[in-house]
Formats: sequence, structure tokens, C-alpha cells
Amino acid sequence: MTNDALPTYLQDHLAGALHAIELLRAMRNHFSEEPLGQFADQMLAEVEADREVLARLTERLGGTPGGMKEWGAWLVEKVSRLKLKHGSNDGLGTFEALEFLVIGINGKWALWRAMQEISSFDTHLRGFDFSELAARAHKQHQMVEERRLACAQSVFRNGDGGGDAAPHTHATR
Repeated sequence: MTNDALPTYLQDHLAGALHAIELLRAMRNHFSEEPLGQFADQMLAEVEADREVLARLTERLGGTPGGMKEWGAWLVEKVSRLKLKHGSNDGLGTFEALEFLVIGINGKWALWRAMQEISSFDTHLRGFDFSELAARAHKQHQMVEERRLACAQSVFRNGDGGGDAAPHTHATR
């Protein structure tokens, strides 16, 4: 009996990577004339390269890249654009998109660490530098997190979240 757990796990990450790729493409296109668009383009190239590694791993293990999970991720990304409102004036959509990317990159880092751990006994995983992939994910995390935090300052500074405003006081009735 074959174990389908690892190909299934990789296919889940492939779906997440596709979601991130679509999100980064939208961000790149929407902010094409701004530093955020250039940043998204740079991140897009790295995430696409990581996705290619995942696809090779999946195929090596007998799984199939693509399929329903990736189609579902593509569809969810399209629907999430409505929620994220990339073009909204308040910047909340951009902040949430960056936050999604931070969460996804953390998952990717965890994936590479797990692959490094099991490569000692699974010959299908040999020949990949999981340590380098994990280091790249860590670097990506730092870069996106820096952008996310800068965006948070911009989005929440003068909004209802407090920011520079004085703390609310509550009067007793």
C-alpha cells in the first residue's frame, strides 16, 4: 500500500503557491508604477521558482501538479480580491494581502524544514537543497513582513484603530 500523505501535503502547498502567485500578479499589475509593484514582481519570481520545486517534488512522488486543489486556489484568489479590495483608498486590502503572504511564507518555510527532516529516509527527496529553500523562505518572510508592518502604520495610523489619536475614554452612566 502506498502512502499518499506526502503527495497530498505537497499538492496543498502547490495550491497555496498558486494563490500567492495570483495575488502577487494582481499586486504587481495594480501597483505597476510604484515600489510595491516592483516588490511584488521580485517576490513573484521567487514564489514561481519555489512552486516549480514543489511541482517537481510532487511529480517525483507520483502526484500530479495542478488539478482541483490548484483550480480551487485560483478561484479563491479571484473571490478574495473582492474582500481584499486591492484598489481601496484605505489600503486595508493591500495590508491583508501582505499578511496572507506572510502566513503563506511561514507555511512554506515549515514545508522546507519538514522535507529536510524526512529526506534522510525518503530517497525521492534527495537532490534538493531544503536548507537553502528554507533560508530563502526566511528571507522572503522578512522582506514581506517589513512591507506589511509599514503598510500597517499607514493604514491604521489615523483610522479607528487609534494610531496617533488619544485613547478613548469611557464615561460611566
